Amino acid sequence: METNTLFHLVTIFTILLSANANSEGDALYAFRTSVRDPNNILQSWDPTLVDPCTWFHVTCDTHNRVTRLDLGHAKLSGHLVPELGNLRHLQFLELYRNELVGPIPKELGNLKNLISLGLYHNNLTASIPRTLSNLSNIKFLRLNNNKLTGRIPRELTKLKNLKILDLSNNDLCGTFPTYGSFSKFSQQSFRNNPRVTGPELMGFVRYDDIGGRCK
Repeated sequence: METNTLFHLVTIFTILLSANANSEGDALYAFRTSVRDPNNILQSWDPTLVDPCTWFHVTCDTHNRVTRLDLGHAKLSGHLVPELGNLRHLQFLELYRNELVGPIPKELGNLKNLISLGLYHNNLTASIPRTLSNLSNIKFLRLNNNKLTGRIPRELTKLKNLKILDLSNNDLCGTFPTYGSFSKFSQQSFRNNPRVTGPELMGFVRYDDIGGRCK
């Protein structure tokens, strides 16, 4: 009886691991199909393999859960996809210095274990998703050198673990907050945003009362 129970538990655990691997593999493959890869960096990303942990540039933990995606300087072009938000155990998402375009998917806010989000030096557009404020473990948020527009979400000030913030060299507008986690960042974090007018003056003019030109 005990042997049968142990066998069933092992079987269930194996099924759960396989389902998790398939889900993460599907998310990564969705990203692969959305980008152009002139150097065949993603050639090993074979959707017929059960375990994406065998793919190059993907790192997993001892439970075969994807924890890192390292694709900096890979010459990838194309779009980020919402499916990346399904990589729930991801700690490092490094896609810097590519030619990615389009918006940052709001679904990246689902990556509660994320420590570093490196999307700098791409051609990303639209606004910074407010959902990034859900990344409670994040320490490094680097979105600099893109074409991001709109206001800096005030929700980001609640990211207590944030140590490095770089939003420079975009087309952001309005003011930037100086409270919460943002109190430790200098104006260097926001430099070269021509439409950013300076720090928010608490107790004077609210950042959202400055007119409708900031979009």
